[in-house]
Amino acid sequence: MRSNQLSYASIWNENHYTMFLRKVNTFFPEYSPCIRPKICYSYKKEGGNLMEYRNMVPGIFRARPNRFIAHVEIDGREEVVHVKNTGRCRELLPVGAEVFCHRSDNPNRKTKFDLITVRKGSRLINMDSQAPNAAAKEWLLAGGLGPIENLKAETFHGDSRFDFSFTKGGKICFLEVKGVTLENDGICAFPDAPTDRGAKHLRGLTEAVRAGFGAYVLFVIQMSDVKYLHPNDATDPQFGAALREAAAAGVQVMAVDCEIGVDSMMIGKEVKVVL
Repeated sequence: MRSNQLSYASIWNENHYTMFLRKVNTFFPEYSPCIRPKICYSYKKEGGNLMEYRNMVPGIFRARPNRFIAHVEIDGREEVVHVKNTGRCRELLPVGAEVFCHRSDNPNRKTKFDLITVRKGSRLINMDSQAPNAAAKEWLLAGGLGPIENLKAETFHGDSRFDFSFTKGGKICFLEVKGVTLENDGICAFPDAPTDRGAKHLRGLTEAVRAGFGAYVLFVIQMSDVKYLHPNDATDPQFGAALREAAAAGVQVMAVDCEIGVDSMMIGKEVKVVL
């Protein structure tokens, strides 16, 4: 594998992912073959870190029976597809929405397709919940935060596991990534559903700063041409309170948008965060 390609092995901690798969096998055995992380994209260094998905096909969204699958009409036939985002995403998937799916060449999968991109009005939105971490890694390696060293994924500190750690200016830093798909009139919000885990991550970052470490939270907005991002207090006031407390303690709160194509995604420019 070339150095500018991405492996999910660098994103997922094998032990914790194995534990996750065991739980899915127990409670949702019919879907466990669908959610194993398969590489369906690669990176090209063309003026940036362009994530390109392979074997993409258009479709029409019909239904979503549960968090893991959707029914999509592809080439005149209704297919069961894997949804790579277990969030609610109700505003993204009304019946009849135009979607774009990755066609897998793995003959052992129960589903042939992964739902990746959706068109909302004139806007393309990437729904792949694993893409923000992948894009953030490449962004960091490309100097998104300036020079860094010792970049590692899935790092523990205290009782928290952060998406990345690295050394910057001689200081050990932790970074947590949050993917954002909720948007209304160009204004983005996070989260789209209550997340105790998200608030826990923020409290962990706050504790890290107080212990002398550097800490960042990076919201990767999986669309372009947005106005700003704010915490979704109406849905999860605890997350909003934890985010403001983290910022006040010295956690660096950042957001970036992404240039989205039917079959591609690339981190773009910084977006204002309104606390």
